[in-house]
Amino acid sequence: MLRNLMALCVVGWSTQLSAACGGESYLERLSLTEQQSIADVVDATPYAEGLLWELTRDDQTLTVVGTMHIYDPRLARIFDQVLPALQNADLLLVEATDAEMSAMQEAFVADPSLYLITEGPTLPDLLAPEVWDKVREAAAARSIPGFMVAQMQPWYLALTLGIPACAMAEIAAGKQGLDHMLSSAAEEADVPTEALEEWNTLISILTDGTQEEQIAMMQMGLIAAEDQQALFVAMLDAYFQEEIAAVWEISMIAARDLSELTAEDAAEQMQQAQESLLDTRNRNWIPVIETAAAMHDDIVVAVGAAHLPGEVGLLSLLVAEGWTAERLQ
Repeated sequence: MLRNLMALCVVGWSTQLSAACGGESYLERLSLTEQQSIADVVDATPYAEGLLWELTRDDQTLTVVGTMHIYDPRLARIFDQVLPALQNADLLLVEATDAEMSAMQEAFVADPSLYLITEGPTLPDLLAPEVWDKVREAAAARSIPGFMVAQMQPWYLALTLGIPACAMAEIAAGKQGLDHMLSSAAEEADVPTEALEEWNTLISILTDGTQEEQIAMMQMGLIAAEDQQALFVAMLDAYFQEEIAAVWEISMIAARDLSELTAEDAAEQMQQAQESLLDTRNRNWIPVIETAAAMHDDIVVAVGAAHLPGEVGLLSLLVAEGWTAERLQ
């Protein structure tokens, strides 16, 4: 649901981070009618499938790759496909460079109130007892002490709990996803890397609204561990099958079926998430890419896969600017 979607956009997905992250796919729980509805939407979605694209305009080339931000051994195949284009590129554009990540960490140290509740009531006081019990249980499964969770801002807690418990060991071991793999390769090849947005852009989106609204967003993602893992498996199966648009539709159904929201409220929450986390950022990235293209002939653009499909997807927006897109198998 929304928490998993934020994980998709911000943190990433993986099912083979450890053996514990396998098992049942949420897709297997869906009725034939629900599976057909997913297929119908995908059929009507521009650029619904594909992780690797070559866009050309005159003598310029963009290689666009849909990434995920957590390590999975299957990423090696995609990395190997992108590497030749990256080594010949003039520039790599990513959502956040190492410099942006360092700036965020420095900001958090300088001002802990960005992600912690430093004044007033903490989460045990703000949440209903049964909700706080669910939060503590979810945090304990990720080896996060309750006293730390109690002070987290709701938006930060939502992201933290958006990572399935089975994935935490690999993250703690320092393994990172396709974005980092490409950034490291670019550094080795002396290809400069730049960010598509400032480090605080996503934080500004997630902290927009009142504390009560953030809590409501966080509660939407408090689902049973087995449900979250099954949804995670379905998302990754779709990613590695390059069925990117299907991921969003699976999440739409999960938001309705696994949360306590009505179908109408779930749809509204998902629409708001798509507009703020995907569509608005896609639109804002186009001028950045165009500015870079004015100075460089060969650019690799690596962004979360969810940004690629759709009428306001990055590919559609670039084609509207005169680029021709070809999927690379």
